[in-house]
This record gives sequence, structure tokens and C-alpha cells, in this order.
Amino acid sequence: MNQPLTLDQAAAVVVDNGGELRAGGTDTVARRRGGVTRGASVQIPLLPALRGITREAEGTTRIGALTGVAELAEDSGLQADYPALTMTAGALATPQIRNSGTLGGNLLQHNRCWYYRNPHFSCYRDGGDGCPARTGVHLHAAVIDQGPCIAPHPSSIAIALLSYDAQVDVHELGTLPVADLYGDGSDPTRDHLLPPQQILTAVTLPAPLPGERAAYNRAISRAKAEWPLVEAVARVRVSDGIVTTVAVAAGGIAHTPLRLPEVEDALLGREPTPENLFTAATAATTRCSPLPQTRYKVQLLRDTVLDVLETAIRAETT
Repeated sequence: MNQPLTLDQAAAVVVDNGGELRAGGTDTVARRRGGVTRGASVQIPLLPALRGITREAEGTTRIGALTGVAELAEDSGLQADYPALTMTAGALATPQIRNSGTLGGNLLQHNRCWYYRNPHFSCYRDGGDGCPARTGVHLHAAVIDQGPCIAPHPSSIAIALLSYDAQVDVHELGTLPVADLYGDGSDPTRDHLLPPQQILTAVTLPAPLPGERAAYNRAISRAKAEWPLVEAVARVRVSDGIVTTVAVAAGGIAHTPLRLPEVEDALLGREPTPENLFTAATAATTRCSPLPQTRYKVQLLRDTVLDVLETAIRAETT
């Protein structure tokens, strides 16, 4: 019987033969079926250390990169300690995708731009020299322009992890903040910054925050099984009528998942009045530079952020 590959061996296969690593396959299979991606597909070894949810002695929580999205959503411990993560995981895609998709795969998937996904077009992402979406149909594109590529990053789980200041472990590279997976979005050839042979092995969440309440919402164009036009997650704590902790992140709006410090700064240390919540949500739009077909996302971003703030505050005070 053949022995399973080690992480080093799997990485070496990609280095020597090209191709890409594969986890649950929900993205890689779709791209190969459409003729977007070719070459070898190397299954990431199903090692025990890459799966499961572990509470560490120092209070942090480690989640293996091959842990399923459905498992994240349904874990009662995570629901109590990290509600922003479980709400987000439970809302994305479909039950079938959540059952087959993995944490690492969600973080490192490719964008869903229909020009990139169509083999009859060429763009920066597949080695071309332009972005056909800029002059073509870009209804679902970014509203915060970070660089040449205007395809929004598709990872919902990334925005939840950004709100927790989570870290990722990468084989032979070490530990780095989740935000460092994506950089500033200025490289149009990449949806994340890991080289093809590097393997994301785990995510580590900081110790849970007592009294935290959270909310997640996605604005979509149909009732189910749709990529978000805009999505947002909020974490809050209120003490003596004052917001003492707030973390907000959003997706569907830029080439990278984004934390929104301008929203947090507008609300931290203030009463969560309707006026203050609206002011904070409006601050989410300060970086917007919409294209002709994405102007609607400016108000949609504000309203989605307002919704998660209001929902989280209501949960805090009930």
C-alpha cells in the first residue's frame, strides 16, 4: 500500500512538476472543469494535525486548515467563544459546499470574476496584461480600488478572522497575521500571497473575549447559494452604555478582505445610539472609489455595516 505524502513531499511535487495543491476541491475542481486551470493537482496529505479544533493551554484556539466549514459552523465551543466566525461559516455557500469545503481552502480560493473564469478571455490573473472587467461588465466588482485587478476576494471566513486578529501557520514559513496572506491588493496576478508550494496548516484565534456579541450579514442578489455583493461582520462589547470593544470587517468590496478601522474608530468609546451607529457605518464608505457599475455598492456597504452593528448591539443589550 502506498504511504500518504508528507507535507514536504507534497510541496516538492508542486515545485518539481508545477500544478497546485488541493484541499476539499470545491474551487480547484470547478476551475479545472472550466478549463481555467491545468496541470497537476496534488492532494494535501490528510494528516491529523491538519484537522480539528484544539483549545490551547494559554486560552487560544487552534483550527487545522483541513477542518471542514460545516464543522466550524456547528461546533458549540466556537459558537460560544467566536460567534463571528461560526455565523459567517454557517451562512456561506450551500450545505453541500460547507460539508466538503475546508477552512484553508476558503481562505486561499481564487476569485470569481467571470472574465478570469472564462478561458476565452485573458486577464492579469491568468498571465494577461489587462483587466477586461474594467471596461466590460463589472457589476459585482470592487468598490474600493486597490490596484489593477478589480475582482473582489471571495473568502467570507477571512473577514471573520480579520475581526479576531487571527493568525495563520504556514508550513516552513511560520506564523503570520491573516491580513498578510493578502497584502494590499496591488498585485493583480494573485488572490493570496502564498507561493504554490507553501501549505497553510492552521489558524490560531486569540483567547475569547467575555461578553462578546457578534453579527454577520451578506447582501446577495438571490435568496440562496449566491456570492455576496457585500458582506460584513461585527464584534462588539458594551459596558455601562459605552462601546468598549468593536471590530468590523467586510468582503465583496475590494481585491482583498478588509478590516474597517474607520468604522471602529467612529464608534469606540461612544454610546451605541442610532445616530452614532449610522455615523460609524457611513465611515465605511470613505475609501470607496466606485466604477460606473459599482456605485450601488457604496450605499449597500454602508447599510450592510449598519445592519451588523445594530444586530450585534441588540444582542449585547438583550
